Amino acid sequence: MTYDQQIPPEEISSDDKLWALLAYIFTPIVPVIILFLEDKKDRPFIKAHNVQALAIGVVAWAINIILSFFLIGICTSFLTLAVFIYLGIKAYQGQVFEIPYVTAFVKNQGWA
Repeated sequence: MTYDQQIPPEEISSDDKLWALLAYIFTPIVPVIILFLEDKKDRPFIKAHNVQALAIGVVAWAINIILSFFLIGICTSFLTLAVFIYLGIKAYQGQVFEIPYVTAFVKNQGWA
């Protein structure tokens, strides 16, 4: 899966990669913080990952809260955390990728 917005590798700093990693692992808190940081929110690599992390984080939190009423929320929470760690590692490696449905939604809203 590749994102249609290609960012040249020389424009991606290690700081950008770190912020993208943190955005996925600590979603939705870090993505909201990034939106308030003027020097970070307009960086192309961070922006591509930040809005995806925020959208998928909000959805995952909602699903986990609903499922916790059925006593399977703990299992899905661990699975969700594993997926977020995986996405964060891919972002830290400098990859820009699509998350099915989430990336299309974010692009249709004009957020990325």
